[in-house]
Amino acid sequence: MTRHLLRNADHVLTMSGPDLKGADILIEGGVIHEVGVGLSGDGAEVTELQGRVVTPGLVNTHHHLFQTLTRAVPGGQDALLFGWLKTLYPIWARFGPDETRLSTELGLAELALSGCTTSSDHLYLFPNGARLDDTIEAATNVGLRFHPTRGSMSIGETKGGLPPDALVEEEPAILEDCLRVIDAFHDPSPGSMLRVGVAPCSPFSVSRELMRDAAILARDKGVQLHTHLAENDEDVAYSLETFGCRPGQYAEDLGWTGDDVWHAHCVKLDAREINLFASSGTGVAHCPCSNCRLGSGIAPLRAMLDAGVPVGFGVDGSASNDQASLIGEARQAMLLQRVSLGADAMSARAALEVATLGGARVLGRDDIGQIAPGMRADLAVWDVRGIESAGSWDPASILLAGPRVVDQLYVEGRAVVKDGQITTLDLPMKLEAAKRTVAKLAG
Repeated sequence: MTRHLLRNADHVLTMSGPDLKGADILIEGGVIHEVGVGLSGDGAEVTELQGRVVTPGLVNTHHHLFQTLTRAVPGGQDALLFGWLKTLYPIWARFGPDETRLSTELGLAELALSGCTTSSDHLYLFPNGARLDDTIEAATNVGLRFHPTRGSMSIGETKGGLPPDALVEEEPAILEDCLRVIDAFHDPSPGSMLRVGVAPCSPFSVSRELMRDAAILARDKGVQLHTHLAENDEDVAYSLETFGCRPGQYAEDLGWTGDDVWHAHCVKLDAREINLFASSGTGVAHCPCSNCRLGSGIAPLRAMLDAGVPVGFGVDGSASNDQASLIGEARQAMLLQRVSLGADAMSARAALEVATLGGARVLGRDDIGQIAPGMRADLAVWDVRGIESAGSWDPASILLAGPRVVDQLYVEGRAVVKDGQITTLDLPMKLEAAKRTVAKLAG
């Protein structure tokens, strides 16, 4: 069994107990075996971590990885959600398996560099033969722990929906493919590297029937459910006009509450909806940067946490965020709560807890998100000897004064990032491929 000793870290932020100074972490077979000071490294590979802070790997609870190749698209840069989507849909319709795979690899590599070891993904369009399988192959190549969700759209423009008809699917085919990918890829075992979810895109792109049927299917197969909800004022207005109720009521009526469900955004949840989510254990993926970029508003993060709603952070797609930085998302969330509620509304430590423990809870994981014996060895190592931390009186407060790129990243004990560089991909080659692909899509 492979043994690896990470030795003499300045700070180890365990998130499950007291923080440690000058501490070691012993990894065996992809699992944290021991955490403490002066651990024996007999027979272990040793990595010295002086000048570093170690945190649990960050957890990304919402992303559209296919969007990495459509950043800063003219016409969508200054639009609200619905107008932004209408600009991007025709471009995404030109994607195929190669574009989907490359975009996913780049997005996951960027996440890894920002300290992320586990990422969900919401893929809801499948043009020109693209499949969820393409994103799973990409995640295997990069080496992150992956929670892909089989998304879908079934109501096109001619039936009153938002997406063009060419990008929607027939509902029986959607459900059939959900079954296929779950049976082919879902691994519910402890320490799983791959868990599949079911994720109709949104209330304005699928029918009530598909939402209800998807929930039944997911529970029959024992997998999680995910969708967008209450993202902005337009979203709430659509729900009131079309369904005669607010988004939270819509979700509850169709079986979309419970500890096996998490919703993206939830910017416009009211007090009743927050209490509903808290009492039912329904999770939320909070995406502050995307919400700012699209002018959606500031989600009631403090209120959700105080009520007991499970909340994790999501970077959302790079077409609406422009970046895929989990550490940046955590800082942005902290700042937005402070600017709206006061400087004591959210501490740096509380934001880091949402990025680790919170994200793990939302994704139904009890084996990641903390540094303790028996947890999977998913670790982010931050070098605090650089200019970003110079002058800091508390180097452990990396959200206040710290790097935005990890020095090292371990997933299941394997080094995905070393010395600030991705080890699992030929990243320069992938970046050149991205340039060629963008030129083709824009041509």
